[in-house]
Amino acid sequence: MTNDKVLLIDSAHPVLQEELEKMGFICDYFPKASKEEIIRMAGDYIGFVIRSKIPLDNSILPFAKKLKFIARVGAGMENIDIDLAEKLGIQCFNAPEGNRDAVGEQAIGMLLSLFNRLIRVDNEVRNGVWIREGNRGTEIKGKTIAIIGYGNTGHAFAKKLSGFEANVIAYDKYKSDFSESFVKEVEMNEIFETADVLSFHVPLTQETTYLFNSEYISRFRKPIYVINTSRGKVVNTPDLVSSLESEKVLGACLDVLEYEKFSFEAIQSDQLPEAFAKLIKMQNVILSPHIAGWTHESHFKLGKVLADKIRDAFAK
Repeated sequence: MTNDKVLLIDSAHPVLQEELEKMGFICDYFPKASKEEIIRMAGDYIGFVIRSKIPLDNSILPFAKKLKFIARVGAGMENIDIDLAEKLGIQCFNAPEGNRDAVGEQAIGMLLSLFNRLIRVDNEVRNGVWIREGNRGTEIKGKTIAIIGYGNTGHAFAKKLSGFEANVIAYDKYKSDFSESFVKEVEMNEIFETADVLSFHVPLTQETTYLFNSEYISRFRKPIYVINTSRGKVVNTPDLVSSLESEKVLGACLDVLEYEKFSFEAIQSDQLPEAFAKLIKMQNVILSPHIAGWTHESHFKLGKVLADKIRDAFAK
């Protein structure tokens, strides 16, 4: 593959470019290139590396006549038209193995912070407020933690929970026979009946868009806590807010939001969606800016995993 070119549409850890160049690829990265410029140059490349800068769909892929692979730096593939890529003979790679540990750790960290009110009490102490009785925490031990989607991050979350002595159960519509010592495979009815905590680890698809909505929430026998480190639109935010207000949902840990396309630096408070304006005032909600898979370690691993997959597929 000597002298074949790869276009890095988005940035990635240097290890990816280094490994690609060792394989003989020539790598280009034009961080300021517009979509129109990428379309004009698309025909020169055998590979694309992307995160989420632009969608790779029928507005671009038909122009990439030489394209043999797309490498997604991350897990989600919703910005790639997989069906079209397959029809055009383009292999698609992602790297969920690269950030699964980071996501699992963040989910636990957010849950611990929520259960022990750590963000609130930190702010109180810094402001000279010393409240102990009003800030009693809740333990993970003994809780039933339900995982929706048992792929890389769902598995990592379950495994990392194993030392907390919780009852960890999981449902995956597309997998079976995955019970292990630290997780029990169940049907959704058992989750609706027994869950104390619900954690989403699913891709964003037509099936999972707004999966967590008022009808879904109503099926739980008891109030729950919810964690979402997957994609923002898996959770219907207005329905979540209503359920938090009614205490059908006791608290939420959200690393992802359906409003992520907003420029939070520029937006004015009176322009915020009503549901989000309410959400950010709730003390039983913990928010982070889509960083669950965004550690220093995962940055490297994402690039290395993709390089290994490309080498396995194309190295002679």
